[in-house]
Amino acid sequence: MVDSAAQSSPDVVDDLRAAADRVAAAEAAIDEHGEASVEAAADAYRNATRLLDRYEDSATGTGDFTAYLRFQTEILELVDALPDDTFAADAFQRVSDRLDKRRLNEADFEFAREEIATAGEAVDMLEEREAAIDAYRAARGDADERLAELREEADRLRDLQRLADVDLAVSTEPLRERVDAYNTAVRTAFDRFRETRPARELFGLLSDAADRPLVGVDRPPRDLVEYIDAKPAGTEPLAELVEYADYSPSKLEHYVDDPGALRTSVAVHQTYLDRLDAEALCVGWPPAEAATLRARIDELAPFVRRLDTVFENDGDDVDTDELAADLPAATPVEAARRRLARFTRRDEYDRLREVAVAEAELTDDEYDRVASGAVDDDLAAVTDAIAEIEAALDETARA
Repeated sequence: MVDSAAQSSPDVVDDLRAAADRVAAAEAAIDEHGEASVEAAADAYRNATRLLDRYEDSATGTGDFTAYLRFQTEILELVDALPDDTFAADAFQRVSDRLDKRRLNEADFEFAREEIATAGEAVDMLEEREAAIDAYRAARGDADERLAELREEADRLRDLQRLADVDLAVSTEPLRERVDAYNTAVRTAFDRFRETRPARELFGLLSDAADRPLVGVDRPPRDLVEYIDAKPAGTEPLAELVEYADYSPSKLEHYVDDPGALRTSVAVHQTYLDRLDAEALCVGWPPAEAATLRARIDELAPFVRRLDTVFENDGDDVDTDELAADLPAATPVEAARRRLARFTRRDEYDRLREVAVAEAELTDDEYDRVASGAVDDDLAAVTDAIAEIEAALDETARA
């Protein structure tokens, strides 16, 4: 099915063209009279309206003579200052002629309001232009947003086309087995590290790994690292420190020299510690392209070797069934890493990875559409919609 963004692209194009036409009409209306003329009329209308509102009660009849003089002076000066070619200048002149007398009444003010209403059209023209430009910018923003969506959809459809050539009957087991062997070795080593090695050593590994962008390890909380580095409790395995955090203060006194510091430094990070696992050091499925994965595996090497130290002189305790039967018991993680790295240099890696990507990304419906050629039609429709929006953006661009 063609993406809904492609289906609705005529809407954003129509809206954009309509908004551009509205701006053009608003600007033409102003240009007919001249920008300066309309601006002057709008300013005069606003100032005259302000004067009429202020003095209508005090300057009429037998009211405040001082107010009458002030109003008459200001309104006449306002009119005299208008250029002759100002929009609705004749209306202001009629107001000046009517108000140039010794006494004013409510009818005079009513007459003045009716006459300058013509100049109010100048305000309307300027406000319409501003509103039209705002609507145009919004329509252009909508078109840009839709264009980005369509380009993303086009990329997705092209990826689907590429996956159509992949033979899904090919087994990915040679690649899956190597990735699983590496991940299993990493998880096993990490769990042992957490349970048997000093927390100080584990957090040193994590902190160092956080400095390597391709590894992707989150940096541990600073206060937690400072506590583990500074306190004797840091020589205990992390698994034990986490267990200590649940002890009562009286019980905790038997295990650490500063129960309060442990509770405030460890317990407050319970969520982080509960989630702390080896996944950042593992390889995802489907794996990355060969060069990318190889670069990451190379950057993982020093940390993998540090993990492997938990198996030194401990070969009898290593579960070779859980890891991989053909990996050296003393260095299962490093051996699995090298084995996977070697595999990325084979042509077979790229072929199997493509199958893995296709299996992971293609739904049954997508695969059927790719096979039937429907995705080609979808891509053609999206490409046409992209071209239509791009053309509309170019044609309606403002200098």
